[in-house]
Amino acid sequence: MKTASAAMALLLVVCLAMLTAACGGGGGEDGESTSATGKIAFVSSRDDNLEIYVMDVDGSGQTNLTDNPADDDAPVWSPDGTRIAFISSRDGNSEVYVVNPDGSGLTNLTDNPADDLTPVWSPDGVRIAFTSSRDGNSEVYVMNADGSGQTNLTNNPASDWAPAWSPDGTRVAFVSSRDGNYEVYVMNADGSGQTNLTNNVADEVAPLWSPDGSRIAFTSARDENFEIYVMNPDGSDQTNLTNDPGYDSIAAWSPDGSRVAFDSDRHGNLDVFIMNVDGSGLTRLTDHPADDGVPAWSSEITHIAFMSDRDGNLDIYVMDVDGSGQTRLTDDPAPDGGPAWSP
Repeated sequence: MKTASAAMALLLVVCLAMLTAACGGGGGEDGESTSATGKIAFVSSRDDNLEIYVMDVDGSGQTNLTDNPADDDAPVWSPDGTRIAFISSRDGNSEVYVVNPDGSGLTNLTDNPADDLTPVWSPDGVRIAFTSSRDGNSEVYVMNADGSGQTNLTNNPASDWAPAWSPDGTRVAFVSSRDGNYEVYVMNADGSGQTNLTNNVADEVAPLWSPDGSRIAFTSARDENFEIYVMNPDGSDQTNLTNDPGYDSIAAWSPDGSRVAFDSDRHGNLDVFIMNVDGSGLTRLTDHPADDGVPAWSSEITHIAFMSDRDGNLDIYVMDVDGSGQTRLTDDPAPDGGPAWSP
């Protein structure tokens, strides 16, 4: 039975995040969006468990790729759009799997009795960074895209997680608790040169490199709420972009690096906002009493997919980058979330 607890489970999966039977696409109840290209992967519980689906950008062709009674979640496209990495519990623990966009080529990459989570492709698609508990704590690992060469990069008794590749593939940002709180660290791609960038007594999480590699966005609690900050890759020039008493999180760089989309509850519920990279030009894109969040940019920078519960359950919507043309893509009584746009 599909319940509110399923919706909460799906939302948790998505947020962690610093997330093949055809089904009909949703209708555009708020307006018609302009055309976009590519595919959108997402997570759905419509089969009474979490599954990875893919659909066209107009909501048509919704297809279950994983089709397994276990939970499959957190889809991440390879840079060339030919594969999707995800997490599966089908082996009794969390493993990193990969699948082709048509559901073929399903492969367990990690194949370890411990939990392996948060897969992130290197920019060239040759390697995948992930988080593993196989050493008795959370560590950042890297492996080749075929699962070979699994290597512990962080190798510290504290918890290290949430890896994020630099655009040139030479460095990896991550979150560590080795200083008694969560801090954003960076290291070389071989694990050397591990450096605390944020160096603050508050918790700092969810590092995300700008597309040109010149800045790192992250979420900080140093102002006694969650704010989106940016800094240089060496940790200098840490700047609060959002600077509001509400909670701001889940930042997403536009593919050209000129803007940042994010979630905020500054008006009493979650909405999607957009701003320039210096914090100027703040614009509220969604203005609905329901919760809207987890923005994902199209590669053309013309559209943003997001998830909303405005229809009584979690669904995936798309809109133009100015907030117009908000259109529901999924229309199923079960929760759908975690949209990931193909490159």
